[in-house]
Amino acid sequence: MDREQEELQFLGFFGICKESIKIICTWSKIFTKLTLTLIIPLSIIFLANDGFSTFISSKIITNANTLDYIPPGTPTYNKISNLITSEWITFWIIKLVYFIFLLIFSLLSTSAIVYTIACIYTSKDVTFKNVLSVVPKVWKRLMVTFLWNFGIMFAYNIIWFFISLIIILIWLMFINPNSNELLGLNIVFPITFVIYLLGFAYINVIWQLACVISVLEDIYGVQAMMKSKDLIKGKMGISCLVFLVFTINLVGIEFLFEQIEVIDWRIGFVGKFGYGILCLVLLTLLFLFGLVVQTVIYFVCKSYHHENIDKSSLAHHLEGYLGEYVPLNSKNIQMEEFDV
Repeated sequence: MDREQEELQFLGFFGICKESIKIICTWSKIFTKLTLTLIIPLSIIFLANDGFSTFISSKIITNANTLDYIPPGTPTYNKISNLITSEWITFWIIKLVYFIFLLIFSLLSTSAIVYTIACIYTSKDVTFKNVLSVVPKVWKRLMVTFLWNFGIMFAYNIIWFFISLIIILIWLMFINPNSNELLGLNIVFPITFVIYLLGFAYINVIWQLACVISVLEDIYGVQAMMKSKDLIKGKMGISCLVFLVFTINLVGIEFLFEQIEVIDWRIGFVGKFGYGILCLVLLTLLFLFGLVVQTVIYFVCKSYHHENIDKSSLAHHLEGYLGEYVPLNSKNIQMEEFDV
């Protein structure tokens, strides 16, 4: 990043995207190695889960439909019933394995990309070997931040479940079930769902910035989440737009990949394989671009709040990962106010 820090605060959505692309292209060699080592496996895990889940789900649905035409208690019925049970067990085992590996490679990729960009920002020599040696240490800090986000999201979903339940009960208490006014629920629930999505996006935007903070500053976990909440003020709109665009593209790629099982390919296996490779490439580029943008937003937010990052202190903080890590005090690592 060759921009002056004061200039970063003026970057909008397209400016952040342009800066991210410039970083990737300028340092393409190390980003290519990180992509091959961490991000492609992450993408494969993501798509493989979709493929296996779709395949097993279709088998469960087919067998469940078959049971409707077979008398209960017959040997055939029991055989198919046991088969469905084993398929459900397989389904949830795959989900558990998927979640574990997705979490590992997601945190490793985040650690590597954030550390690499910070080294670029401080003009510090960065090699693929150094990044890989740092990643396991940074990964532990990110895990704590992730667990806090997981707990917050779990509580958020539980709260919204009870809110929805209360809305239904109140509505049924004051509205005649046989009345056309019951259709008002069709209006209430979309509104509450939109509110839920806004809260969901807000929490995830804070978490993504907290991940960067966990790597570049001496705090992590709930402290990083709180710092992220304060830091993102003033740039929430841009951050939410980035999250929305990323999510739409992710869902779009996932939808395209699922069409492999739906579309009747006349060119057979070769067509499906090529189509799958295309989805893998698109998803890999999306993950890489998303992680770089996530880090750039951190520097943009810092600049917006007039918090000057002392490059020498940040470089010293990053070097601490290469040896025995000793957390730096926030007073030492960064940030002095600067006047615009």
